[in-house]
Amino acid sequence: MDICLQHESNPPFAYALEQKAVRLIVKVLRPGSVRQIRVHYGDKYETSYTDVLIMQWAGRGVHFDYFVADVRVPTRRLKYAFEVTAEDEASHWFGEMGWARDLSEAVPFYIPYICPRDVFTVPEWVDQAVAYQIFPERFANGNPCITPEGACDWYDSPTPTSIHGGDLAGIRQRLDYLQDLGINLIYLTPIFRAGSNHKYDTTDYFEIDPQFGTKDDLRGLVADAHDRGIRVVLDAVFNHCGYFFRPFQDAIRHGKQSRYWHWFFIEGDEIDTETVNYETFATKLRYMPKLNLAHPEVERYMLTVAEYWLSECDIDGWRLDVANEIDHVFWRKFRETVKRAKPDALIIGEVWHNSLPWLQGDQFDGVMNYPLRECILDLLVRGRLSTAEFAERVTDWQFAYPAQAQRSMFNLLGSHDTERIRTMAGGMVAPVVQAMALLMTVPGIPMLYYGDEIGMEGGADPCAAAV
Repeated sequence: MDICLQHESNPPFAYALEQKAVRLIVKVLRPGSVRQIRVHYGDKYETSYTDVLIMQWAGRGVHFDYFVADVRVPTRRLKYAFEVTAEDEASHWFGEMGWARDLSEAVPFYIPYICPRDVFTVPEWVDQAVAYQIFPERFANGNPCITPEGACDWYDSPTPTSIHGGDLAGIRQRLDYLQDLGINLIYLTPIFRAGSNHKYDTTDYFEIDPQFGTKDDLRGLVADAHDRGIRVVLDAVFNHCGYFFRPFQDAIRHGKQSRYWHWFFIEGDEIDTETVNYETFATKLRYMPKLNLAHPEVERYMLTVAEYWLSECDIDGWRLDVANEIDHVFWRKFRETVKRAKPDALIIGEVWHNSLPWLQGDQFDGVMNYPLRECILDLLVRGRLSTAEFAERVTDWQFAYPAQAQRSMFNLLGSHDTERIRTMAGGMVAPVVQAMALLMTVPGIPMLYYGDEIGMEGGADPCAAAV
């Protein structure tokens, strides 16, 4: 027998679609010699299998073929094993302990019980969502009265520290444009008080940065957006804070005597901002100290932040910065907090690699789908993939996560962290249009970075946000 199968009774191979239905996925190593796979199943307490279902071939990846079956589970308890028919018509049996001589000897796979709270659910509205990412400082200046003194000319090329004067009023004034464009979900990069132009160095999580406006400006933006059927998601920067965040300044002043000392990861008895003897975002970025989310006070503080803006301004969810550097315990509590406050709120994590640990129904709804972006760029911009190779790679990613997560992915071609798609394409329009069309056809939420729809160009951060 020359057949290599892969399956286990956990995601992404087995998971509940609803309280009485389970999706089963089998991977068969190519080149395969499998003609058919049938799943024999029944209640785990029955002595025999009561039903059988032919699995459907569902796609070809780089190394594997995928077979899928959606099994009804009236009792919520399931045992199952696979009957694999080879090309020579011989039947082989596969269970949790591997190959067996017949069905009676195959050790069953089990899904002990489909607990309602364990079923992965995402907001129903994600299936119709088209997202638009806005870097507020560079999008539109709607209220010149709050433009910071010394701001550069609107059309000057950006620098790492340049201020151009974009604000919430400017976004609000352009909602009709976004509605006409077909956008029904806005994702704003950070808008809370911070010292930089990008605002990823938060100094006050409960205040809007004065450069952007006030809480009333945010309330007005969200209300006007909702009137147009547009939802608003904010950026949550919980992995780290800004240098002038009050607890960090207290730790600088009082050393180990500070009540906030353990909010951070500090080596020694006092903070040394020259040698940077504390953990930061990335490598020794002194103005972005890393937060200790495992500390009960920090955890409570950030969960309060998450709930506050949902109730205070009726936002529709969160995008989570550097999400893979925060513990899963916190994210599970975060999901409980957010979904309790607003059950149909969206939670999107920033993870650039395989994100299965966060996408099993207890943490995020979806993530920024950078792997898909790489596939599209390799096909249409870099010319590294044939169409067949592209299809295989995308198929692998489609089966990397539960189907619910695939519905909620932020599928993107660019963001504030990348070069603009047209710049990567050497200024050519055709591959950009093809990439955008492709983005609209795959499962998930297509997300445009502001200005890409009109062919804006720009290099890596900060130039990706150029106007």
